[in-house]
Amino acid sequence: MAKANLKQANFALPAELMDELRCTIPRGEQSKVVAEALRKELKRLKFRQALEHTFGAWQEEKHPELEQGAEQYIRGLRRSSRGVGEGS
Repeated sequence: MAKANLKQANFALPAELMDELRCTIPRGEQSKVVAEALRKELKRLKFRQALEHTFGAWQEEKHPELEQGAEQYIRGLRRSSRGVGEGS
């Protein structure tokens, strides 16, 4: 990570978490470890928000073709596409 792209942050962490970080990670690597952990957590939170936002968007009555299941529907599509263009 280029230093020009870095910004300093000032926030509080629980004492035991800070102690564990300092005991486990060398001083020069701590910011990198915290940044990666934060990046992963933000990704997880955004994914969860997306799931919550879209929950219930799928309505079975709007997709009767999938009543027998998606696998059955896809097999039917594949069978019908194999016949297209054959013998022409």
